Amino acid sequence: MKRREFTTLFGGATALSLLRPLAAYAQQSKGSRIGALVLTDQDGRAFGKALREGLRELGLIEGENYALELRSADAKADRLPQLAQELVRLKVDVIAAIFTPCALAAKQATREIPIFVIAGDPIGTGLVASLARPGGNITGLTNMSGDLGPKHLEMLHSIVPKLSRVAVLLNPANAGQAPNLKAVQTATQKSGVKILPVEARNPQEIESAFSTMTRGNATAVLVINDAVFTQQLRQIAELAIKNRLPAIVAHRQFAEVGGLMSYGPSAADQYRRAAIIVDKILKGAKPADLPVEQPTKFELIINGKTAKALGLTIPRSLLVSADKVIE
Repeated sequence: MKRREFTTLFGGATALSLLRPLAAYAQQSKGSRIGALVLTDQDGRAFGKALREGLRELGLIEGENYALELRSADAKADRLPQLAQELVRLKVDVIAAIFTPCALAAKQATREIPIFVIAGDPIGTGLVASLARPGGNITGLTNMSGDLGPKHLEMLHSIVPKLSRVAVLLNPANAGQAPNLKAVQTATQKSGVKILPVEARNPQEIESAFSTMTRGNATAVLVINDAVFTQQLRQIAELAIKNRLPAIVAHRQFAEVGGLMSYGPSAADQYRRAAIIVDKILKGAKPADLPVEQPTKFELIINGKTAKALGLTIPRSLLVSADKVIE
């Protein structure tokens, strides 16, 4: 082979080898960029996995059709504004903000980028104008945590007939919890049951909170939905049993790790529906035109072992309606 032919061939091959990754990058760069903002790594893993699976079912493959920029605050709520601003600087096409603190941080960071949220009370916290007509750049799902409190009280009362004082564990750093506490307090006005609000922001304060509950003569515990508490479900379950306090939480994992009972929207179902809404936004739908959707699937999980350990009898009405009873 002549030197000129070799050089041309070699140069062409080199250029081709350089162009291939550039072409791949160009193809990928045409895809969408999805930002996700979560408070804890646990939420990030669960949501990221479900979102990828949901988008795959819709024909969208990560690395081909979209890139996922996931940011976790490592259970430190004060980091959320900074992380939200980071996603805005990346010029993502949509931000998925999971749970109220993340949603509020995303709203503060941008009025232009579409935002998908999962929030307990999106109206009461000012995220949207109404469920039917959200307005602005935000839509998503409500997990109806404000409506869960009264239902949780009803379930606790059926298990503890002499229910007199219920401790309500809440995180004051979560702006979405005030309406939830108010709903619980309103529900007890006619029943005579007293409410003992107890605050906690981290694992150390959760332990102290249970000491406060016992000193306050609480007869049961109701945990308001919060990402920090979700990360500490096992700790909360163990402390509730140790202090002989029947407890209820929205997340099914609570009962699965030893807690007495859990009742709330199916997180797996909500995350699956999140992919559908995010896909609509990526295809050009405006959040203002997409109604905020309510949960369609709820789960009741009862831990029979814990009930026996606490000397409680689960009413047949609850056992029959339970999705799962752990024996």
